[in-house]
Amino acid sequence: MTSPLMVSRPIGILGCGVIGASWAACFLARGFDVSASDPAEGAEARLRALVAQFWPALTRIGLAEGASQDRLRFHADPAVALKGVGFVQENGPERVEVKRRLLAEISAAVAEDVLIATSSSGILISEIQDAASNPARVLLGHPFNPPHLIPLVEVVGGRRTSEAAIAQALAFYAAVGKKPIHIRREVKGHVANRLQAALWREAFHLVAEGVASVADIDTAIAHGPGLRWALLGPFLNLELSGGEGGIAHLIDHLGPPIEEWWADLGAPSLTPVLKAQAVAGVAQELEGHSLAAMVAARDDVLIRLLALKQAAAALP
Repeated sequence: MTSPLMVSRPIGILGCGVIGASWAACFLARGFDVSASDPAEGAEARLRALVAQFWPALTRIGLAEGASQDRLRFHADPAVALKGVGFVQENGPERVEVKRRLLAEISAAVAEDVLIATSSSGILISEIQDAASNPARVLLGHPFNPPHLIPLVEVVGGRRTSEAAIAQALAFYAAVGKKPIHIRREVKGHVANRLQAALWREAFHLVAEGVASVADIDTAIAHGPGLRWALLGPFLNLELSGGEGGIAHLIDHLGPPIEEWWADLGAPSLTPVLKAQAVAGVAQELEGHSLAAMVAARDDVLIRLLALKQAAAALP
């Protein structure tokens, strides 16, 4: 599976924790040179170990021609690591002051035409982009964890991001096999995390109210709507649920009950008691199961599911 994007310049990775390492592995698998930097002690060894850990899964998915872990370079000095790169994926800590400092360093080290994408899961681009010398090329490229497996990337521009930068980022991520979406207005948590948060909110509420156990709630999603959600999003699932009349018919007939459910949804607080209930519930659910084996099985099924989805041309 060869990437249609042919770039001669390396990809710059700043911040090499789990997300940064996953991005690095992803770009290496697509046939890029990757130049990385992280100030933490032992960062290079951890980065290379994580990339090696992710590589078998990427090999199963399919490597681009010339893809190799040997094309990874690490430099303690970010200015050295970023010299000559064609794209930067920044993965520093989720703190505004840190992001601003990193953007200033990055923009001073790269050419004016280089896009700078941050993996931030919650910080708004408009809060940090003016720290860069050219804010028009700074944007959000938020992956869904783990980036080397999950295709989704949320692309968001700030007040000073250019339309050209947004278009270039969307094209770049699509070319390396991602499924990018353009979020047209900045909101906290972006889109996917807000949708998750809505589900988590009600899940914790149902536990707090004694409606269902942690295990039963996990079962309800994993063996119910979660199966459909892995194939189609909420609106298309409503379209199918509406029969011949589609989503319009469904809203006409189930709209009032849905609005009643919305009004009855909970607003829990993550109190120590509720936290203890959740932790105990998960521990009970995992009894007799190996966490490592569960993660391996999850990744195996996910890789096969991704292959099936890619082969199913009728699925959007």
